[in-house]
Amino acid sequence: MSAVPEAVSVRPPAAAPSRYVPSHIAGNPARLTAQQRELIGRVAELGPRWAARAPRYDREASFPFDNYADLREAGLLGICVPREYGGLGADFETYVLVAAEIGRWCGATALSFNMHVCSCMWSGFIADALDMTPAQRADHARIRALHYARIVGEGQIYAQPFSEGGAAAAGAAPWGTIAHEVEGGYVIRGKKIFASLAGAADWYGVLCTLERPGAEGRGSRRDALYLAVPKDAPGLAIFGDWDPLGMRGTVSRNLAFEDVFVPHDARLMPEGLYFQAASRFPHMFATLSPTYMGIAQAAYDFTVQYLRAEVPGMPPVKRRMYPTKQIAVAEMRVKLEATRALFLQNARDARIDPDKDTRMRLYSAHYTIMESANDLCRLAIRTCGGQSMLKSLPLERLYRDSRCGSLMLPWTAELCLDRLGRECLYEAGERDEAIE
Repeated sequence: MSAVPEAVSVRPPAAAPSRYVPSHIAGNPARLTAQQRELIGRVAELGPRWAARAPRYDREASFPFDNYADLREAGLLGICVPREYGGLGADFETYVLVAAEIGRWCGATALSFNMHVCSCMWSGFIADALDMTPAQRADHARIRALHYARIVGEGQIYAQPFSEGGAAAAGAAPWGTIAHEVEGGYVIRGKKIFASLAGAADWYGVLCTLERPGAEGRGSRRDALYLAVPKDAPGLAIFGDWDPLGMRGTVSRNLAFEDVFVPHDARLMPEGLYFQAASRFPHMFATLSPTYMGIAQAAYDFTVQYLRAEVPGMPPVKRRMYPTKQIAVAEMRVKLEATRALFLQNARDARIDPDKDTRMRLYSAHYTIMESANDLCRLAIRTCGGQSMLKSLPLERLYRDSRCGSLMLPWTAELCLDRLGRECLYEAGERDEAIE
């Protein structure tokens, strides 16, 4: 009788260690400043643990608290807080490059983090470039010091709920959420939908319309007011389910404000200044797109690793020798680099009062990034084949997350095309004769 053979493992052999080195999110990092390289490097070190957690946050539609703990520990919550207030003092270009690197590892973390950082940019380097009286500037410096101390000193998180279900979030109407000035501060009434970080933020930076006594119902976009509401404010309620297609970890539920009082020091910008900022610094409305640049890079990286049989935990079955796969990856690389070129140009163009050509490039870049991210994920799934549909692999999540970008206000894909088409064909003040 022969000896009983030893048990043989039926587990597939692990993939070989990866030799593929993904591109830097900026393509060629030689042009980066020392700060840009250092901050992107911080994120790159944290990224693998975020990628490992991403499936759970997506599955549960739960907020990435652990990722935010990492951001806090790495000092990144204050990335756009001015240096004189203890922050890192990053400019627009630096922030969007870092945001894209975050999106490469976890889209929901990048997208929700943008809502936090926006409060620092509006009240920071953008406010510094606006027209203010000396009294306004001094008061703003005093108030923003309070907000920045919470972020830098206490690690608190700010959200920025925009959407209300109407035209206000697209900049076409006054905010439906209303504030009235009362003794010592303001009282807020209204509702916000798709409020990212709902239940996770310490403060909600609420955009509303300041209505003056005797002018109820007649507020305009110039009366926009930007107020920080604490999470435990009486009258603030979080409601509604959250079970979307993608970006599930943003937990963007609804907020209701029922006679919520905040003091005057809740202002994130002086009264009336948000309208000036929104009109003069339009690049702020494209800060969602870096997330999707990162997702596009992640989809390409996975595809290459998959075809090279370098995905951890998968059998070492190479698929790179097939001409159809090579052509598909070549197409993906062309699209990725075209998208990156626009992304980088847009990041470096950002400034107060951009000219018309710069504004049109901004619309073009935002549209291209949002649409290309989803198209690259589509190509990745088609190229990798049936296994890419499995939730054990990241492509199906990247695809779902990427589809959300073109739908997001303030600049959906359709709004970008609408604005771009009009500005291509009309100069300021031009009108057409009525056609009978």
